Amino acid sequence: MKKKLLFCMIIAGCFFLTGCFKKDEKDVVKELTKKIEGTKGYHLTGDLEIVNNEETYRYSVDVSSTKNEQFRVSLKNKTNNHEQIILKNSEGVYVLTPSLNKSFKFQSEWPYNNSQSYLLQTLLQDIKNDSERVYQETDNGYEFTTKVTYSSNKELVKQIIKLDKDLNIEEVNVINESGGTQIKMVFTNIDMKANFDDKYFELAENMETASIEEETKTVGKIEDIIYPMYIPENTRLTSQDTVETDNGERVILTFSGEKSFLIVQETSPKSTSLTTVPIYGDPLFVGDSIGAMTDSSVTWMSDGIEYYVVSDNLNQEELLNVVNSVSSIPIGK
Repeated sequence: MKKKLLFCMIIAGCFFLTGCFKKDEKDVVKELTKKIEGTKGYHLTGDLEIVNNEETYRYSVDVSSTKNEQFRVSLKNKTNNHEQIILKNSEGVYVLTPSLNKSFKFQSEWPYNNSQSYLLQTLLQDIKNDSERVYQETDNGYEFTTKVTYSSNKELVKQIIKLDKDLNIEEVNVINESGGTQIKMVFTNIDMKANFDDKYFELAENMETASIEEETKTVGKIEDIIYPMYIPENTRLTSQDTVETDNGERVILTFSGEKSFLIVQETSPKSTSLTTVPIYGDPLFVGDSIGAMTDSSVTWMSDGIEYYVVSDNLNQEELLNVVNSVSSIPIGK
């Protein structure tokens, strides 16, 4: 009888302890908030996949961040080792291309004006801001499904955020309306107690210390002109001009009609001194690189060529359709 009583007490104790340690949604959000907002700095690494027009681009990701809102995001293309760095410090937001010694400087609210699959702060923001989020406990931890905001791609509607039992974010899948994964971020390591010196987030320091493993091509002539695969109705190519520049060549394609636009392709060799181009807009993934998007233009660099698409009468969705149809050509892949 005593053995039966002892057995029942042990079973009851197990159920009690299980109930005590089980976290509900409110507990998980509260503890995750404390973990992310309470750190002085973190460093993480991972692998990012982006699907664009049936092409998949793969990047090695290295992220550093501090409590005072400094960010350094290194994105290295796994195919050609082309590295770009998104940098935010007290002076602004930059996209650096170390192999060309060039950068864009943005007037932007990045990273909080859009969802970012590789930043802990924006993932937490998406979880907390979505009153209709879906939460579930899994065998390995916890999972949130939330809405996303990608102003440059309206097809992206939700993300699935997977956490382990210690509330480390392990994987993020951004999906379209059909449930297909368009962005996948897998976190391989997260250090929530990282420290950085004062120069770590400086522009010049990052340009000097960036590891350039890619073979930078010096392009002096445009051998293959790239044409858009998407052209709006009642619009057509009306002129094509090639002009010599100090750095090589520039090709100007003029499309006229109801939805007129201009495409410029120009050779872009490495600058002998640090060149920074100010721009009012946001960083944007274009093909195999990160470019700059404004209300009326998109600029990006790929394989030694700088591309510029501009229009006064295309809306942003139409502009991006043109851009994506240019960048869908596998350049430098």
